[in-house]
Amino acid sequence: MNPALVLVAHGSRDPRFGATARRVRDAVAATLPGVEVVLSYLDLDEPLVGDVLGRTGNDAGGDGAGGDPIVVPLLLSAGYHHKIDLPAIIAEHRPFAYQTDVIGTRSFTAALADRLLEAGLDERYGVILSAVGSSDESADRHVRRRALELSTHLHRPVEVVFATKLGSGDRAVASAVRRLRAAGAEHVALSPYFLSAGLLIERVETALDALVEEMLVAGPLGAHPDVIGGICSLYRAAARDRAVTASR
Repeated sequence: MNPALVLVAHGSRDPRFGATARRVRDAVAATLPGVEVVLSYLDLDEPLVGDVLGRTGNDAGGDGAGGDPIVVPLLLSAGYHHKIDLPAIIAEHRPFAYQTDVIGTRSFTAALADRLLEAGLDERYGVILSAVGSSDESADRHVRRRALELSTHLHRPVEVVFATKLGSGDRAVASAVRRLRAAGAEHVALSPYFLSAGLLIERVETALDALVEEMLVAGPLGAHPDVIGGICSLYRAAARDRAVTASR
């Protein structure tokens, strides 16, 4: 029997986040027939991941690796939640569950470009890639690497703005706009490096709207095929690793 897949999203009080997470779960379940796919959250939404781990996959073979789920974090960078928070929850509630890398280890450059093109991107626009921002510098470096990849893909300047680090007077946004204009951009496009629409994206959009006369805002990644493919790839690799280990 295939191990269950537990998707772990951050959680939000914004109902749009839960709706997006459910669309992602449904798309993953459709791509992985025969696999139980369960959505859970770290905080602010239900069911919480600890509660889900306590009951998911128990009918698949008792304790130990055979009956325990594979946990895929729906996170775009590997910060505190991936390194500390989630492993602690797994250790407490389901110590034999297998935690994969975050989905952001897969490149979503093409997905970000698709969302921008859907919004009307053309050669006049420079791009601000907006992400949450983390206390873990390695997580922020990850986002900056994604910006370089997106810039290479689109052949245009891309600046990074962290929604939780806008600074006094939204100076981070103002600085990004100045750099884009210095690089030749006539207009500015906002590219959310987020799974779902929400208040953090709107915070950056509001700051940008006060600075530029014309801009466009791309949709979040959501259930883009590359996101679904990345989740399924992480699950399949983990399932293969578990099967090899169990056969030894």
